[in-house]
Amino acid sequence: MDTQNLLFLLCFFVISLFSGQQQVVEGSRVSPFPFRPKKLFVFGDSYADTGNNRKDSASSWKYPYGITFPGKPAGRFSDGRVSTDYIAGFLGIKTPIPYRWRKQLAGRLKYGVNFAYGGTGVFDTLAQEPNMTTQIDFLQQLLNESVYTKRGLKTSVAFVSVAGNDYSTYTATNGSAEGFPAFISSVVSQITVNLKRIHDLGVGKIAVSALQPLGCLPRSTARFSYQHCNETENTLVNLHNQLLAQAVNNLNKQANSTSFFVLDIYNAFWTIFNEKEAHQESPKFENPFQPCCVGVSAGFSCASVDENGAKKYTLCSNPKSKFFWDTVHPTEEGWQAVYSTPAFQNSLKQLW
Repeated sequence: MDTQNLLFLLCFFVISLFSGQQQVVEGSRVSPFPFRPKKLFVFGDSYADTGNNRKDSASSWKYPYGITFPGKPAGRFSDGRVSTDYIAGFLGIKTPIPYRWRKQLAGRLKYGVNFAYGGTGVFDTLAQEPNMTTQIDFLQQLLNESVYTKRGLKTSVAFVSVAGNDYSTYTATNGSAEGFPAFISSVVSQITVNLKRIHDLGVGKIAVSALQPLGCLPRSTARFSYQHCNETENTLVNLHNQLLAQAVNNLNKQANSTSFFVLDIYNAFWTIFNEKEAHQESPKFENPFQPCCVGVSAGFSCASVDENGAKKYTLCSNPKSKFFWDTVHPTEEGWQAVYSTPAFQNSLKQLW
C-alpha cells in the first residue's frame, strides 16, 4: 500500500471510530491529596529512564551522553536532564532513583523509584529489557517486601512514558501497513490495563504521556534534510492519542475519579516546532528537527566508535541550541522547553 492510500485509510478509520464521541480528557481542579505528593513512580522508556539500562550495552552510559548534566554519561538518553527530572522538580521532590540502584541508594526510596528502561515498550521490543508489565511487577515486589505500603502510595504520583518503541518494533519486524490500526488499538488496550493496575496497587494519581509526533523525530526528518515531518507517521500518532484520550476518560468514569490524565507531550512538541514555522525573529531552536549528535554515516549513531575507538559521530558545538540531542531524544534544553509550554504545564496542573 502506498503512502497516499495508507494516509487516506487511517484518516477514514479515525473519523469513523470517533465520530460523535467526546475527545477531551476529563479533569478536575479539586485536589485528591491532603498535601503535596511525596513520591514519584516512573514507568516506561528512554524518555523517562535515568539509569536503569545495562552499562555494557546502552549508549546512555557512553560519551557524549550526559555532558551537560551531570557532566559525564550517567544513564540518561540525553546530554542532560530528561522528562522525569522536570516532573520531579514540579512536585518539589528529588528525582527518584533508578530501580537498579535501589539497594545502593536505599535512603532515596522515600522519593519513589524509576522503573523505566530505555528501548522498552508496552509489549516486548528489540531492546530485551523489562517491558511495562514487568516494571509494574517490580513495584508489586516492593510492596510485597513492605518497602512501601498500599496506603502510603495513595499520596504518590505515577508517570507512565510511552514514546513509540512498540511501533518501531512493529515496523522492524515487518508488520503490515494494513495491520497498523489494529496494532495501535492493542497497544492502547494494554496501556489501559497497566494504568488500572498501577492505580489498584494504590497510586493516587497517574499521568500517561501522549505520543510525541514520531514523524518529526530526526530519524524521520533526515530524509527530508531535516526540513519537514513524515505526515503518514504523524497520522498514526494521532490515532494512538485519540484512542488513549478515550481510554483515560473511560478509566476515570469507571473509577468515578480524576485519578488518570494524559500528559500532553504531543502539543508541547508542536508548540516548539511551530515557533520556526511562525517565522519568529529569534526562535529558541533555529531548526528543531536537526539533532546535535548524529552518526557520520548509515550504521553509526551518537556515541558510536570504530574498533580503534575513533569517533564515528559528529557533535554540535552547543547542545543548548538544539531541541534534539540524537535522532530520537531531546536535549536537556529541549526538555526544558517542553516542560515550559502551556500544553505541558496545563497537563501537570491536573496533579492537583
